[in-house]
Amino acid sequence: MSGLRSPNSGFRALRPAAFGADPGGERLARIRRSPHFKDGVFQNPGGPARTRPSGSSLDLAKVFLDKDTRPLRAPRGTVPVHPTTYADLAEVPATGLRLTWTGHSSVLAEIDGHRVLFDPVWGERCSPFPFAGPKRLHPVPLSLAALGPVDVVVISHDHYDHLDLPTIKALAGTDTLFAVPLGVGAHLEHWGVSPDRLRELDWHESTRVGGLTLTATPARHFCGRGLRNTQHTLWASWVVAGEEHRIYHSGDTGYFDGFAEIGAAHGPFDATMIQIGAYSEFWPDIHMTPEEGLRAHLDLQGGAPHGVLLPIHWGTFNLAPHPWAEPGEWTKEAAEEAGQAVALPRPGEPFEPAGKLPAEAWWRSASGSARRTWRSVGAFVAEPPKRG
Repeated sequence: MSGLRSPNSGFRALRPAAFGADPGGERLARIRRSPHFKDGVFQNPGGPARTRPSGSSLDLAKVFLDKDTRPLRAPRGTVPVHPTTYADLAEVPATGLRLTWTGHSSVLAEIDGHRVLFDPVWGERCSPFPFAGPKRLHPVPLSLAALGPVDVVVISHDHYDHLDLPTIKALAGTDTLFAVPLGVGAHLEHWGVSPDRLRELDWHESTRVGGLTLTATPARHFCGRGLRNTQHTLWASWVVAGEEHRIYHSGDTGYFDGFAEIGAAHGPFDATMIQIGAYSEFWPDIHMTPEEGLRAHLDLQGGAPHGVLLPIHWGTFNLAPHPWAEPGEWTKEAAEEAGQAVALPRPGEPFEPAGKLPAEAWWRSASGSARRTWRSVGAFVAEPPKRG
């Protein structure tokens, strides 16, 4: 019988590499010791969050397949990507802080002499399969090689549009470090990243990379890559503090009271990178609308306009029923009404938050005029949770 394999081993052999690996050993023991892990799963701040679409599957299908709104979820023309070059990024930022949004939630932050790459996704699809799943709506603005050396790669959570197998495998061949939430290191080790290059953190834990302090902070979301979602990997937002500057990356999150607490502990911030796309009334607890994203930024800044808001998690993949251009339009309008500085770069366009901000509504050339659905009856704007 020694030549026979169990059915389970056969299933494991068929498991796509992109599914990653489940935590085990000391990593799993550490997860179970976390104060945020209870009843076999990681818990969200502020109580349970609905991680699956509310309403019926039929209602959701009707929204996604609606013949009138479906064409609005993708650009009608070519997205004007900025042709970033290595030379653009080789020049030292004059102010000590420069951000380059390459699409979706991927941002290169050059901060106080260090280079931090958030949620890098260079793959063609955010999916475990190369032949199916949401496909890019615009090309990557530059190759990974053109980025130049990166000191640390920061991952917010293990969903496919934030943790990309081909991108991680390419970066595994460099000497960069990886800062990840608790449990996510299992995926990276499975894909060839050596354990000594991993900094795996629970919420409120910090690590030093050169002159930077990176802190994993709470977010309201969920995790999972395979067919069996074990909720054994944590999700996080991130604070990066240098000698002169402080920045914040939200990852994916619903709106919650914790933004004010993060701001009080770590802010104010020179710039925040805030998720404002892929929202829906079907999953209000785990993604923010642009209005909620602006509210989160203000909470992080102590309640008043400060620093620069960079909208992320929009424009690159079609992941929700809202129109493709709506996050940009809604964010621009809401920020102007609040008196908050907002950066609206084309994918790949570097800018310095202390310098001239990109402000053109570049998406209009690819979308035409956007319907102002956020001002119409039925628009989804969640009420902020009551404090106290």
